[in-house]
Amino acid sequence: MIDRIIGGQVVDSLKKFPVVCIIGPRQVGKTTLAKHIAKNSLKKKWLYLDLELHDDISRLTDPSAFLQAHEDHCVIIDEVQRQKNLFPLMRALVDKHRIPGRFILLGSATPELIHDSTESLAGRISYKELAPFNITEVEKKSAMEIHWLKGGFPLAYLDRNNNTRFEWTENFIRTYIERDLPMLGSPANPILMRKMLQMLSHLHGQVWNASYISKSLEITAPTVRTYLSFLENSFLINMLQPYHFNIKKRLVKAPKIYFRDSGILHYLHGLQTKIQLFSNPLLGHSWEGYVIEQIKQLAGTQNEMFFYRTHRGTECDLVITRNGKPVAAIEIKFTSAPKISEGLKISIEDLRTPKNYIIIPTENDYSIQKEIRVCDLKTFLKKYLSNL
Repeated sequence: MIDRIIGGQVVDSLKKFPVVCIIGPRQVGKTTLAKHIAKNSLKKKWLYLDLELHDDISRLTDPSAFLQAHEDHCVIIDEVQRQKNLFPLMRALVDKHRIPGRFILLGSATPELIHDSTESLAGRISYKELAPFNITEVEKKSAMEIHWLKGGFPLAYLDRNNNTRFEWTENFIRTYIERDLPMLGSPANPILMRKMLQMLSHLHGQVWNASYISKSLEITAPTVRTYLSFLENSFLINMLQPYHFNIKKRLVKAPKIYFRDSGILHYLHGLQTKIQLFSNPLLGHSWEGYVIEQIKQLAGTQNEMFFYRTHRGTECDLVITRNGKPVAAIEIKFTSAPKISEGLKISIEDLRTPKNYIIIPTENDYSIQKEIRVCDLKTFLKKYLSNL
């Protein structure tokens, strides 16, 4: 069992809220985490139900009677989005016997699921997102380059065989586009969605252009945006929005697109080894997306993340804001000897950020200029992110 960062947060929420919902993509470790917490941190009996199993579905033929009969348990309900009719019932049961830690719900965070559960359980539920392994969770198991290459999905990361790791990733993608997305309401057929994922992998780290995708797939731009929203809401894609503020410069207004898991991105490009990755033109964009995702997982709700770019080409890879105010500008470079780019200088002048960083892959931590620091990713995550 690899300790997960949100584990302590889930335990704390179970002491305060009757219902805790752990959301995240399939096979990210939600079930493992919930059972581990139930076994080791709960001071009460617990029960696990998987709504993909016929036997467990049968146990909920009369859900009111079953759940009332186990009101002294913490009931873990997996794939809860399959029976959203349970939410009003849980509200009634919680209001009748309100104690912390009655239910742990596991599921995918579609807007509909969040809306339905929040509407029924407002004030009674806490949400926690479980992402693939963060580098700070697995740094003692392997070098950062291995985590970056394989990605953070547990079964892919822990697999030492490149061929079986790629086989797992292929099965994950096939299940994702043939089963998960249709279940979440996506209207795209699997063949079209597979083509779209392949095309998006070549746009990783670039400004989104819906018309380019729509022309290539021969579908309308609004349809492309609809499909993209399903990919984003099901945790596969991150759309990094541009930062805007009231200046005279013309700013890029389209978001940048990133695959959240570097292992899936590398699979779509056929990159099995470090040698293949390091010799591929994707290298810089892959490193950029990897760093952004690792920061995103730990940034907390108090921080928001953007990029900054003007039409004249001034660019900053990552801008972190708090309460709408920029607090840090970050440039992400795959080099061991970084230099301060003109784009970063101008971005800092425009944004007036008090703290600024250049994040590189090799272990370093030094000031390259007043208010600009060079450091490696793990140093930034552990030393500087929480102090922004």
